[in-house]
Amino acid sequence: MAGSEATAARISNSIPTDIFTVTECVHLPGRIHSPGMWNYFHSGIFSFSLPQFEIQMIVAFLIMQAFHYMLKRHGMPPFTSQLITGLILSSPILGHLKVFRVIFSSKSQELIYVLGFFGEALFVFLSAVKTDMGTMKRMGRKALCTGIACHVSPLLLGYLLYFTLGKSWLTEKMYYKNSFLTAVHSLTSFPVVVYLLEHLRILNSELGQLALSASFVSDLSGLMIMVVSEVVTISSEIGATRAMMTVGSILIYLLLIAYAFRPAMCWVVRKTPEGKPVKGMYIHIIMAIMFLSGLYADYNALPIFLGPLFLGLAVPAGPPIGSTIVSKLNCFTEEVFLPLYVTAAAMKADIRSVTFSDRSITFNVVLFCSTFVAKMVGSLVPPLYYKMPLNDALTVALILSFKGVNQLSVYLCTLMFKGDPREGEPVFSLLTIAILVDALIIPVLVKYLYDPSRKYAGYQKRDIMHCRGNAELRVLVCIHRFANVAAAIKLLEAACLSRERPLGIYVLHLIRLIGRSSPVFISHNKQRTVSSSSSFSENIIIPFERFKQEKKLVGLSVNLFTAITPPKCMHEDICTLALDRLTSLIVLPFHRKWSIDGSLESEDNNIRTLNYNVLQIAPCSVGILVDRGHLGRSMASTESSYSVAMFFLGGNDDQEAIIFAKRLAGNSNITLAVVHLVASETDGDIHIDNLLDFEVLKDVKRNNVGNAYVIYSEEKVEDGPQTAMVIRSMAYKFDLIIVGRRHNIDSPQTSGLAEWSEFPELGVIGDLLASSDVVGSKTSILVVQQQQTDDR
Repeated sequence: MAGSEATAARISNSIPTDIFTVTECVHLPGRIHSPGMWNYFHSGIFSFSLPQFEIQMIVAFLIMQAFHYMLKRHGMPPFTSQLITGLILSSPILGHLKVFRVIFSSKSQELIYVLGFFGEALFVFLSAVKTDMGTMKRMGRKALCTGIACHVSPLLLGYLLYFTLGKSWLTEKMYYKNSFLTAVHSLTSFPVVVYLLEHLRILNSELGQLALSASFVSDLSGLMIMVVSEVVTISSEIGATRAMMTVGSILIYLLLIAYAFRPAMCWVVRKTPEGKPVKGMYIHIIMAIMFLSGLYADYNALPIFLGPLFLGLAVPAGPPIGSTIVSKLNCFTEEVFLPLYVTAAAMKADIRSVTFSDRSITFNVVLFCSTFVAKMVGSLVPPLYYKMPLNDALTVALILSFKGVNQLSVYLCTLMFKGDPREGEPVFSLLTIAILVDALIIPVLVKYLYDPSRKYAGYQKRDIMHCRGNAELRVLVCIHRFANVAAAIKLLEAACLSRERPLGIYVLHLIRLIGRSSPVFISHNKQRTVSSSSSFSENIIIPFERFKQEKKLVGLSVNLFTAITPPKCMHEDICTLALDRLTSLIVLPFHRKWSIDGSLESEDNNIRTLNYNVLQIAPCSVGILVDRGHLGRSMASTESSYSVAMFFLGGNDDQEAIIFAKRLAGNSNITLAVVHLVASETDGDIHIDNLLDFEVLKDVKRNNVGNAYVIYSEEKVEDGPQTAMVIRSMAYKFDLIIVGRRHNIDSPQTSGLAEWSEFPELGVIGDLLASSDVVGSKTSILVVQQQQTDDR
């Protein structure tokens, strides 16, 4: 009926054991926009859907963020806070209050569930798009055995309990539902494991990679079992004919994906120019097919997410298609749709309905706990068999036992949206509480058992100072973009000396992970030719290969790598490679980029965070290279002389920096000037507190650094401001200035400077040289921190 007229709609729901009738007034058409806030205060109800939905979102997200603020410091992902929010808003807690009954009325929740299921379908699709099917080819035996055991052991025990106790403990309907639930209890969801590893920041660790590969195996096998279980359920509830039709429909759908959709996606990739985004038309077509796939799965009585899941696996991971889809949809899906879905699903739980006098509840408690223990044992045995430490093996088992949004979604669909919800509500409430306990305990235990930084602890000296003069100096150079290449090559060119002083160069191209779940690490030296390597690193590989060929030094080796990984995990790849290759120095590009005229061009705070993380856990010395534009430009010049300065105040970092500076001075094209900043009340020759400072300066003072041309001078300064004046006066005279970071060191020469520091990762001297106050300077800076061993 149009306008504001209402009609009584009788809604009847026939159930074999009961018939009930609900009378409800429905306004047709539905009222969406409110004429003003006064309407609510006047009527005491929400008559308009849009403002009600907006208030629901505000209330849910406020509670959610409050809990996440408290729990995130313990390593818990946002999923835990979303689940808690749903339980708090459910009827037994805040839901029984009148104001919350009005805001979250049962009728208004329909919109949340529609958006929630929409978000769940998108989440499953995006997770599948980010999944690299090539992971199976690169998988080791340990991951394969762990993944199979992780799924098979709880599945066998679960079905043993199901067949022995289920008939006598469960009603007929719950007995058939538990067949499917047993398979879900045994499931390890690959997207859920990725989600946990990302939030714990151990995705790139060796343990994280093992858990990732094992979960991929377990998820694939679990998916097949779930489909078989669903077909069996259809056969028992509807009939064998419908079950056979479902199997035929699945096979037809898979054939269409394999022989039509996948080739079409590969055609789109070939048609898209390198470095260019995919045309929007193709993305729209893919999204339309994704929604149709969900309808197709639902029409065949399968879970709606299976259609988008199979379709997403056929989309080529990474750029250009996978990364474009993920960049367009991922943020809104994970930050808006998914939290709403988890909260709304948890609101369906009623903890008052969980009574252990009900044999169905008791059976499900026994089943859940038994499958959890079996999964833990199954995940623990293979790593221990392959000689993994107990703590690490236990951590892998805990990660693989983590349950998230995928399990919650299946529980909700199976128990609340199929059949009589009154019969499934107690079991769903129990399983929701079990998922919450799982989500509260496992992240805390993983964080307690596994510290990824402990493997970087420096039990051996891996720095420049302790590298023998005739030993190979190994340097790891990190590259983010092509603009970093020129300055890095110029620095390495200056460090190349002769066969007697060999140099091992390891170049790591760091690429932000987009459109994939699994990080990728590529060793280009294992490729036969550069052209066979991934095209996204070719512009980085070619200049370093050319540099190696032009130098033609016997003692020079260049090794090239690419890491495609999330920004939060990049430091893991850097430090792991440095540890494996026994490097003495890591060179990182600064997060700011200057143009040739000296003006600031761009900055990336993700790179700054990365540099700080590497400084904290690096297994060797670290250098941050601040390229002001001139260092890279001089690479192609024909200048016969290249001027380098070193400001020395004292301490471990300055000692490391001057050792590296003296190595550069061995190059005949380098002129080195060492400026010793001495406190005015001391005598530089006598009152040097640190004997090592005196030792490293001894040959510089006597100008006895081999055949190098070194100029030594002393500048007496009273305090920090005077030091700043001296340094800034020299900031325009050199091509490169080398300084120590001087981390946690106070001295009269730098008093008061730390308070005005803009970039603490550069130290006070490096910060002075790189600050915006030094206008127009084209002098590049290398800030050196010696390997830290005492703070671990």
